[in-house]
Amino acid sequence: MKIVVAYSGGLDTSVLLKWLKDKYNAEIIAYCADVGQAEELDGLEAKALATGASKCYIGDLKEDFAENYIFPMFQANALYEGRYLLGTSIARPCISKGMVDVAIAEGADAIAHGATGKGNDQVRFELSVAALAPDIKMIAPWRDDEFRAQFPGRAEMIAYAEENNIPIKASMKKSYSMDRNLLHISFEAGAMEDTWYDATQEENKDMYVLSVSPEDAPDAAQYIQFLFEKGNVIGLKTEGLAALITELGDVKATGEQDGYTLLNPYGVMRVLNALGGQHGIGRVDLVENRFVGMKSRGVYETPGGTILLAAHQDLETLTLDREAQALRDSIMPKYATMIYNGFWFAPEREALQDLITSTQRTVSGEVRMKLYKGNCIQAGRRSPFSLYDEEIASMEGAEEGKEEAYNQNDASGFIALNALRLKANARQKQQ
Repeated sequence: MKIVVAYSGGLDTSVLLKWLKDKYNAEIIAYCADVGQAEELDGLEAKALATGASKCYIGDLKEDFAENYIFPMFQANALYEGRYLLGTSIARPCISKGMVDVAIAEGADAIAHGATGKGNDQVRFELSVAALAPDIKMIAPWRDDEFRAQFPGRAEMIAYAEENNIPIKASMKKSYSMDRNLLHISFEAGAMEDTWYDATQEENKDMYVLSVSPEDAPDAAQYIQFLFEKGNVIGLKTEGLAALITELGDVKATGEQDGYTLLNPYGVMRVLNALGGQHGIGRVDLVENRFVGMKSRGVYETPGGTILLAAHQDLETLTLDREAQALRDSIMPKYATMIYNGFWFAPEREALQDLITSTQRTVSGEVRMKLYKGNCIQAGRRSPFSLYDEEIASMEGAEEGKEEAYNQNDASGFIALNALRLKANARQKQQ
């Protein structure tokens, strides 16, 4: 038997790798997906091989994640339950596809993951694999009674690692769990399980990774301009951008256009994360409904995504037809729930994506935003596809000798027709 194991090199996945190899007498192939979690990946292959894997793949999925998952999702302005920007949710199908590609190439019989039986990730991984490779078996050790009995706590895992010469750093867990990728970082469990616990207090200042607190953000606002093409940001313009790109190191400009620095989706997200973090943007503390039925409290940092969402929404107000926008917005909650619940590769999500993409044909133009102490403030938008007509919208009358673009007298009949049913209802109630 050959099993591809989702592997990070930490205590849990290292123990899981060895345990699976022994239980199933299997060849183990370790797989680590790099989706921008900024973890040290050097030495990971050697550690996996020392733990018992026959091979270790490290998939560089950062650009794929930005272009084919984050950007299409933001064309929908997707928010789960009105607040959550789906940072963990959208990474899971990307990681799953990477694992499936390796499993198919290696002729593996199964894929194993370390998600617990209480969370959403088990569902996301397994539904994604089912949609991409229906004949590959899924193994979830945390849903195995034997595994849970053997490892009721962290101490038992550390002892197992020591007994089996598994190279791990046996440090105590923090009081919370973290999950990071290019779009966000989440904090759950531990102290966060008390919904009254204040995650903004001074003692938690060092918990946050991607952003400063709004109180500590610069006192001066920063303007940033976005160049959009068909619903996607393709260029940015702001003071100090060239120096920031150099500082980030792994971001490369692809050209210039009208004073904008052109960037690929990965570059856009890296720059926006840095700028949003500097200005304390993107912190959210919420209680959400997990797909498996329970409520969960989480604290999230999504600096770049928060800015991107605000800019995209603002340009759409100028370029989208009212009813087309209303239709797209009406399906957004369903679309966001599909992503949250693990149905990215389902036919219904793909069908909605086609509709969403069609609404983005005219979402091209420029947006100017002001970043200031946790806020993204709209400061201007313009587009060659603008539906805004100053002559119609103006409160000033037409120039002398020029016909009015909008005849205000027409509103009388419009109001009368819309009032007809209201009057009928009122008369019925009076009777």
